[in-house]
Amino acid sequence: MKYQGICVLSILALTACTGGGGNGTEPADLVLRGGKIVTVDASMPEAQALAARGDRIVALGTDEEIEAYIGEGTRVIDLDGQLAIPGLIEGHGHWMSYGASLTELDLRHAKDWDHIVSMVEEAVSEVEPGEWIVGRGWHQDKWEKRPTPNIEGLPTHDSLSAVSPENPVFLSHTSGHGVFVNAKAMEAAGITRDSKDPSRGEIVRDADGNAIGMLREGSAEPARQALADYQAQRTPEEIDRASRHHVALAAEDALKNGITSFHDMGSSFETLDLLKTMADEGNLPLRLYMAIQETAEDMKDKLDDYRLIGYGNGYLTIRTIGEKVLDGALGTHGGWLLEPYTDLPRSSGFEVTPVSEIEASAALAIEHDYQMAIQGIGDRAARELFNIYEREFENHPEKADLRWRIEHAQVIHPDDLPRFAELGVIPGIQGIFACSDGPWVDERLGDERTRERGYIWRSMIDSGAVVQNGTDPPVEEIDPIASFDCSVTRRLPDGSIFNADQAMTRMQALESYTINNAHAAFEEDVKGTLTVGKYADITVLSKDILTIPDDEIRDTEVVYTIIGGEVKYEAR
Repeated sequence: MKYQGICVLSILALTACTGGGGNGTEPADLVLRGGKIVTVDASMPEAQALAARGDRIVALGTDEEIEAYIGEGTRVIDLDGQLAIPGLIEGHGHWMSYGASLTELDLRHAKDWDHIVSMVEEAVSEVEPGEWIVGRGWHQDKWEKRPTPNIEGLPTHDSLSAVSPENPVFLSHTSGHGVFVNAKAMEAAGITRDSKDPSRGEIVRDADGNAIGMLREGSAEPARQALADYQAQRTPEEIDRASRHHVALAAEDALKNGITSFHDMGSSFETLDLLKTMADEGNLPLRLYMAIQETAEDMKDKLDDYRLIGYGNGYLTIRTIGEKVLDGALGTHGGWLLEPYTDLPRSSGFEVTPVSEIEASAALAIEHDYQMAIQGIGDRAARELFNIYEREFENHPEKADLRWRIEHAQVIHPDDLPRFAELGVIPGIQGIFACSDGPWVDERLGDERTRERGYIWRSMIDSGAVVQNGTDPPVEEIDPIASFDCSVTRRLPDGSIFNADQAMTRMQALESYTINNAHAAFEEDVKGTLTVGKYADITVLSKDILTIPDDEIRDTEVVYTIIGGEVKYEAR
C-alpha cells in the first residue's frame, strides 16, 4: 500500500504534511506501527504508523517516517497488520443506569417468562426478606413462547409473586419504558385494583380489571419512586461508594468494547456533581459528554453554573438538555405515532413528557447555549420536536450551528425527512435496533409503514443529515461491532434482511461512530478523526471491518483502547 507523506506537529505549531521526521525529533510517548490506520480524515485517509506525545497525535505516516519518533521512553505497539481507527464514541446511552445494570439481573437473554421467574427465584434465595430484586432487559417479543396466561402477549404477576412473596421485584423492559412488578412491589407503590391510569401511561389489567404487573410509561412512576425510597435509606457514604462503583463498572465494560467517549443522555444535578468531583480527582476513566435531565423549573437558575466544556483535561463536558422522553418505546406500544399501532389499534402511543415541558426546556436551551437532545421514537413525536425546534430557531435567527438532536428517530414520516438537513437537526440512531427490533416491528407498524418510515438510516444520510450512532446501553449491550454490523448488513437472527435498501456503507457506519458523534457533541476539532493535533483517542481492532466479508464482522475483537495516548484496555 502506498501511504502519503508524514504529517507532523511541531513544538510551536501544526504544520502541513511534510516529507518526514529527522534526527533530533522529540521522542513520542506512544507509537503505533505496522498496521492499517484509517484516519476518517479526507486529507490523509490512511497511514501505516502514528506517533503521540502527551495526549495528542503528533505524526502520521509510514513506519520508516515514524521511526524518528521512537526514543528510549517510547512505548511501541506493533499492530501486526491490524486496523486502527479513531476512538469509538458511544453516541447515546445512560451512564449511571448502565453501570447500575451491571449489578442487576440481566434479562436480555432470557428465553421465556418461566426463565425470568426462575432467575428471580434464585435471587430471592440470596437476599433477606424485604430487599428489592431488580432486573432489566426483558422483551416479550423476543421470547421463544408466549406466557400462559397472557394479556396482549404479557404475563401476569402470579408466578413472579409466588416465588418472591416477601421481596418486591422490579423488572425493567429492555427499552426502559415499561416495568413489570410483583404483588409486593405493587403494595409498596400503592398500586391497587382501584388505581387510576395516569394520562401518560397505563396499568395493564386482565378482563376482571386486576393489574397484571405490567406498568407502561408514566404508570411505572409510583414503583420507581418506591424503589428510590428504598435505596435512599442508605447512608451518604454508601450511596457515594455505590455510585463510584457504577462509574467503574460502566467504564470497564465500555473500554473493553473500544469506547473512548460516551454521550450520556440525561442525568441529575446530583450525578453531575459527583462526576465533576471525580474529574477534579482525575478519576474519570473515559471522556463523558453529559446531558441534564431535570424539569425546566429546576434548571432555569442552574444551567450557567453547570455548563462545562472539556473540563478535567477533556474528560467532562456538560452542555446538553436531554433525554426528556417525549414519547415511549415501540416495544411497549409507547412510541407516539401519527396513526394507531397495527397490532394495538386502540392506541397511538403516549406523549410521555408534555409538549409544554419540552417547549420550556427548548427556550432555556437557546437562552443558555445548550443543545437539545430529546427522544422522539414515533413519527408523531419526531414531528412535534421538529416543530418545537423550528420555532425556536426562527425566533432566534442570531443563533447559529445549534446541532439540536432527535434521539432514536426510529419512525420518520417522509414529509419530515428533509427537515433534518434543512434545520441542521441531528438524528441519533442505534444501528443495532434495526436488528433487535426488526423481527417484530412489522407487527407494530405494518409492512407498508415499516418500509416507508421505519429505521431509515440510509435515507437520512442521502437527505443530507449527519447521522450519529450508538447502542443505548443499558438497553442494548455496549457493543459497537454488533451495531456496526447491523448498520451495514441489517441481517436479522433468522438470516433475513430487514429493509436492505436502508443499510449504510461501511465507511458511513464508521463515520457515524467517530466523526459524526464528535460533530454531534461540538468536538470535531479535538476527536472523531486521527489527525495531527487531535486527542490520541484510538481503537485497534483485530480485523479490518471495512473489507472483511459480512459474516466475519461480528468476530472482530477490540485489541486496544487508547485515550489521550494512554492504553486503557489491552486484550490478553
